[in-house]
Amino acid sequence: MLRITLFVVTFFIPFLTLAEEVTIAVAANFANPAKQIAAEFEKDTGHQATLSFGATGKFYAQIKNGAPFDILLAADDETPARLIQEGTAVPASRFTYAIGRLVLWSAKPGYVDAQGEVLKGEFKHLAIANPKLAPYGQAAIETLTVLKMLETLQPKFVQAENIAQAHQFVASANAELGFVALSQVFKDGKISEGSAWVVPAHLHQPIRQDAVILDKGKGKAAADAWIKYLKGEKATAIIRSYGYAN
Repeated sequence: MLRITLFVVTFFIPFLTLAEEVTIAVAANFANPAKQIAAEFEKDTGHQATLSFGATGKFYAQIKNGAPFDILLAADDETPARLIQEGTAVPASRFTYAIGRLVLWSAKPGYVDAQGEVLKGEFKHLAIANPKLAPYGQAAIETLTVLKMLETLQPKFVQAENIAQAHQFVASANAELGFVALSQVFKDGKISEGSAWVVPAHLHQPIRQDAVILDKGKGKAAADAWIKYLKGEKATAIIRSYGYAN
């Protein structure tokens, strides 16, 4: 009996030694798929993923000030590139994990038509993420500029810190409409709540979302495992189920 007990303890020691925690800064638009991927990642690898959600611009500032993140899942491709250029991220780890889609959304079913003509109608408030911090906010500005509606609609803007807050403004009826990420209102091939116009991709620059290992995660087994997992079939399927391309 003693010999069996010793064998079991010895067998599990390597697993306990290898398991690590990885801290990940996640763009607000990617919150739902990230949570789902993290749960599967922990089951499949034994590593623990700790997620923080927010605006990519704010994460950049926090990282430069020494925030203890191992990985950044950005809402753009420029921020990871900039961190690499500044020597605070691992060049070989960078890749595009998702290509986002912008939608004009209302919590009211049937309120937004399939062509976005509601923008020409009577409404008081239009939620938009801060374009200086959030790529989806910048994409909204680009869209309205191409449509020649920016000057008319700007007085109706309710500016949010990030895309999660923009969604909250609309969901709580503080704004009738808002530009949000498709992933926030899309699940299993359809709009999951309210009504939405999926903005044609040609109306704004592609929203390429890049991941990168930061200096604090360099050489960390759990960080390498997360990047590998994010490229795998299971994570890819989850990402696509929220309306992203990848």
